[in-house]
Amino acid sequence: MPSSRLLIGPLLRRVVGTRATVWVETSAPAVVTVRTAGGATGSAPTFSAYDHHYAIVVVAGLAPDSATTYEVLIDDEVAWPVPESGFPPSVIRTRAADDRDQPVSLIFGSCRETTQHATARKLPPDALDAYARRLMADPDPAARPDLLVLLGDQVYADVTSPTVRRLLRRRRRRPKGAPATQVVSFDEYTKLYLESWRDPEIRWLLSTVPSVMIFDDHEVIDDWNTSAWWRADMREQPWWAERIRSGLASYWVYQHLGNLSPDEIAADPVYAKVTAAEDATGVLHEFGDRVDKEADLAHDTERWRAVQYQWSYALDLGRTRLVMLDNRSSRVLESGNRAMLPPGEWSWFLDRAHGVYDHLVVGASLPWLLPPGIHHVETWNERLADSRRPWVASLSERLRRACDLEHWGAFRRSFDALAELFARLGSGTPAGPGARVGAGPAYAPPASISVLSGDVHHSYVARARFADRSVRTPVHQLTCSPIHNQVPAGMRPLMRLGWHPGPAGAARALARSAGVPRSGVRWKKLAGPYFGNAVATLTHRGRSAEVVIEGTTSDGHLRTVARQQLSDRA
Repeated sequence: MPSSRLLIGPLLRRVVGTRATVWVETSAPAVVTVRTAGGATGSAPTFSAYDHHYAIVVVAGLAPDSATTYEVLIDDEVAWPVPESGFPPSVIRTRAADDRDQPVSLIFGSCRETTQHATARKLPPDALDAYARRLMADPDPAARPDLLVLLGDQVYADVTSPTVRRLLRRRRRRPKGAPATQVVSFDEYTKLYLESWRDPEIRWLLSTVPSVMIFDDHEVIDDWNTSAWWRADMREQPWWAERIRSGLASYWVYQHLGNLSPDEIAADPVYAKVTAAEDATGVLHEFGDRVDKEADLAHDTERWRAVQYQWSYALDLGRTRLVMLDNRSSRVLESGNRAMLPPGEWSWFLDRAHGVYDHLVVGASLPWLLPPGIHHVETWNERLADSRRPWVASLSERLRRACDLEHWGAFRRSFDALAELFARLGSGTPAGPGARVGAGPAYAPPASISVLSGDVHHSYVARARFADRSVRTPVHQLTCSPIHNQVPAGMRPLMRLGWHPGPAGAARALARSAGVPRSGVRWKKLAGPYFGNAVATLTHRGRSAEVVIEGTTSDGHLRTVARQQLSDRA
């Protein structure tokens, strides 16, 4: 069958103006060509690493404001579309040359175990599968979203399916002490992506809707980079070096490379090295090792800037700016100085957060605004973990790990800094110190600020309220999780209680008793929590913004579980 040479893909990743990027994995070295019905083409040879073969093809010459079908050729032999699939043609859709007045539609979510987990764990229907089937039924390409934003846990290295577990049992050469049911090597990671992205509906969806992604912990391991103590403990494990190296290298290949625009790909130093090497195994091996070690320098701005590889990125669609933040890899974990982003990357974020746009969307795998009761417990725990009394700090560290107390509230400096940034943007005041945009006159605040997140296996909409009453822009937390997973039934009452005023007030008092200062922001739930599998759509029309969260029914369809107007400015 012709498609046998195309192991994974095509994945339509970025559409920028009249260019698009298409990512594939092939079964052998080859030249990959993407050819559209409109005459636009692009070709690239594969690069090889760990006996696997990849290409990212830049298609140039697309017509603005068009939708055109395309095919993928492997050494001049058509490998996509697969005639017998019965699916609609894959399409590359471009926006108008001047798209400032064109609506923007983002679909988002996180936490997707493969459909093979459903048999073993009886998971509810996959929301992304359901979304793909609905798109297939609508022949109008204009009805498709501009971008699919996947917010973490695209694969689970530490919670594998029965199929992957059988493969691991057959592996004879694995590092000493490696968990029997978890992947460790780069090759084992490739099986996770093969299993997940060869799902027929998902394969078609990723071939026709542009996508961007960011990792969370399960791409590596649960609680990844929770604390400095956690890092020290993991480095004592004889299998950990290969796990973290393989996890970061495979993430770069399968997810991050496609996040970049054509110009960013051409400028990426790692891409230059892997494409220049006959065998890029050594390049990616060294890269995975180096990037993990860079996290130890995160607190040192100058040293970190000199060596860092940045996973965070930004892009514009019409009058919408999306900034995706790495919440995991480069955390500052020094006691008393914790931060979600190192100083150098935070400065980069401030630059991207200021600009000319109507809507700011910040993608972060971990919610900025949790249920208040849980948030205050995290701030309390962080304060005790910094105690000078060793037994208090040790007990707090054990609690931090056991209860996954590692969201923005557990990095209070970063939580407050994000609140201050949103308040400044929302009040139209000049940029603050460190933004590197210069002092200047006040500017019109954006129509909306939204934080897209996942991780917590339930979905909700919350609105922030600032002590500064000059903040005019509505600021919302939009959490959609999981796409295909489930939260244990015993956890649901706790998550619901976290929103109730009584428990939240008690947790706030607990935090204050430990010396946690009052925050300049409070928040209120507007919709949810919803505990089923779900996808969400954020739509911007002019200066209005709306989010719709849709959950799966027992027969695998989607139904609206929340609809919230975020901004109704004309």
